[in-house]
Amino acid sequence: MHLLLSEELLEVKQLARQIAEEKIKPIREELDKKGEFPHEIIKHMAQSDMFRAFIPEEYDGLGLGISAMSIVTEEFSRVCAGVALGYAGSGLGALPIVLMGTEEQKKKFLPSIASGEKLAAFALTEANAGSDASNIQTTAKKDGDHYILNGTKQFITNGEVASTYIVIANADPIKGIRGLTAFIVEKGTEGFSFGKHENKMGIRASITSELVFDNCKVHKDNIILSEGKGFKVAMKTLDFSRVGVGAQALGIAQGAYEAAVEYAREREQFGKKIINFQLIQAMLADMAIKIEAARALTYTGMAYIDGNGNDYARVGAMVKTFCSDVAMEVTTNAVQVLGGYGYMKEYPVEKMMRDAKITQIYEGTNQIQRLVIAKEIIKRGAEITDMY
Repeated sequence: MHLLLSEELLEVKQLARQIAEEKIKPIREELDKKGEFPHEIIKHMAQSDMFRAFIPEEYDGLGLGISAMSIVTEEFSRVCAGVALGYAGSGLGALPIVLMGTEEQKKKFLPSIASGEKLAAFALTEANAGSDASNIQTTAKKDGDHYILNGTKQFITNGEVASTYIVIANADPIKGIRGLTAFIVEKGTEGFSFGKHENKMGIRASITSELVFDNCKVHKDNIILSEGKGFKVAMKTLDFSRVGVGAQALGIAQGAYEAAVEYAREREQFGKKIINFQLIQAMLADMAIKIEAARALTYTGMAYIDGNGNDYARVGAMVKTFCSDVAMEVTTNAVQVLGGYGYMKEYPVEKMMRDAKITQIYEGTNQIQRLVIAKEIIKRGAEITDMY
């Protein structure tokens, strides 16, 4: 029994760990080296119903919510955060439809995402619109029952491998963020192509690329909510999904900690195992404490969101910020425990340290998340710490 997980979620967690150990771990080094997307592993995830976990039951899913997406992401990230992102990125792309799509949109797009037949992606970021989402330059000009999209999206997870994209474009630039509109765009739509494939420091098994829109024609039925509601769609999606980023960071930290403990048990210096040195013990103890604190916050946060808590922006910001900071600290110290070997690519902690860094940056930098939390403190005072 786990205090914070149902029997169903425990089964999902166990299956995800099995996939991670048997399918991902043996080839993670090769995927990282080549920067190669794990198509075959994604197929296996689909066959194992991993993508169904976060899709509602009425659209061929299992209806286990953000909690399921988070714990699967955690288990995959424990072995390889890049592979995990192929899964989590599809969850991110599906979220706007799950949360705010029309019944027709849900019926049309969610079953194929649930089966894993199609991956999804979320396209918000641009060259001049990162933390400042209001500066989006991609335009959507109304043309009868359609909109004509022009512009370029940057740093898009699952960029070239997804089939269903949520694209935030500006339908009325004069209105600023009130002109932003969320469109569902399908791969193969005329005028929609792919640009630069990014060469990243970490999460290299995840495809990150540009999306290019050149007079791309999208029907008005593919708008989520309505024209001018794109900023709301984007922010609500990210508020929910940040718990998943926290879970990814938690998994990375767990994997690095396990590698450090294993190495410390085997490595001898000055005639004894280095795990017997008190300074090493203190480092491992601090890792363990912070990982368990991160796990408690993540599991509580995802349960709160799935339980229809109405303060998900604050909760998501807390989970994402704390867990990603823990991941960066734990992976850095894991490299230190391994010493020179930790710096070598033949040991996994070097990769985990590179993978951890992005969790402090994407889906809203930790500096921005602290501003979100601070705003709630100003508005509500000390009570913002109560999630129960």
